[in-house]
Amino acid sequence: MEKIISTRLSTLGHPHRLGIFRLLMRRYPDRVPAGELAEVLGLKPSTLSAYLNALLHAGLVTQARDGTSLRYSMNMTEVRRTFDYLLNDCCRGRPDICAPAPIREGGFDMADSKYNALFICVGNSARSIFAETILREIADDRFNAYSAGTRPFSELNPFALEVLKSKGHDIADLRAKNVTEFTAADAPVMDFVFTVCDRSANEECPAWEGQPITAHWGTPDPVRAEGTEAEKALAFQHAYGALRNRIMIFAALPFDSLDKVSLQARVDDIGRKADEAEV
Repeated sequence: MEKIISTRLSTLGHPHRLGIFRLLMRRYPDRVPAGELAEVLGLKPSTLSAYLNALLHAGLVTQARDGTSLRYSMNMTEVRRTFDYLLNDCCRGRPDICAPAPIREGGFDMADSKYNALFICVGNSARSIFAETILREIADDRFNAYSAGTRPFSELNPFALEVLKSKGHDIADLRAKNVTEFTAADAPVMDFVFTVCDRSANEECPAWEGQPITAHWGTPDPVRAEGTEAEKALAFQHAYGALRNRIMIFAALPFDSLDKVSLQARVDDIGRKADEAEV
């Protein structure tokens, strides 16, 4: 095992290979096309292929063919084995010195307070606004729901607002927001941070204060839908429905009985099962 770990650490010692590893971790459990990885990281296809082969050889990522394209995902079983080895061997199994602060301090426990949940997209014009509104509607007694975009400026999409109004949601206080609003010193500390579009998940962002549970729930962008006005409106309906299904499952989780690791796994599973259902 020591030789395997040494190979993996050496593989991740290259900045571009580490960049691929970090991007796939942010997108987990997605299977990301090679072309998208090359575009996001600014790498030539041949160069990317060499880096991916090294990660595959080290057992850190997996490869699957989807039609004519190759998709890549984290080999989370082996990634966990690597981290477990480092914790148990290098740290002598001492979580008090090696585990992240929230785990050292007793796991996930918010029984006496409302959870703060943030949904992020690039524009904060449709999907993240849907998610914020849905969670606030169905679980306002347990969640403070927020949304934001990574783009410097954005506006609410009129199709999105029409969908929300047609579902009976109150849209009076909705506004497009930038993610910097939630990284300020006086911003609420998040318990959950979700990315709902691939572009925002691909962006390199600093770790959130308090190390919240994070997940990627990628949803097709209705703003990019083409066709008649009716076909475009239908794309917004589909995005709303997909997010509502995920959030309904999420809000029904037994939060009080799950530790942080278990809750993270359940949140990831919601995204994974939704992706499999859409294939």
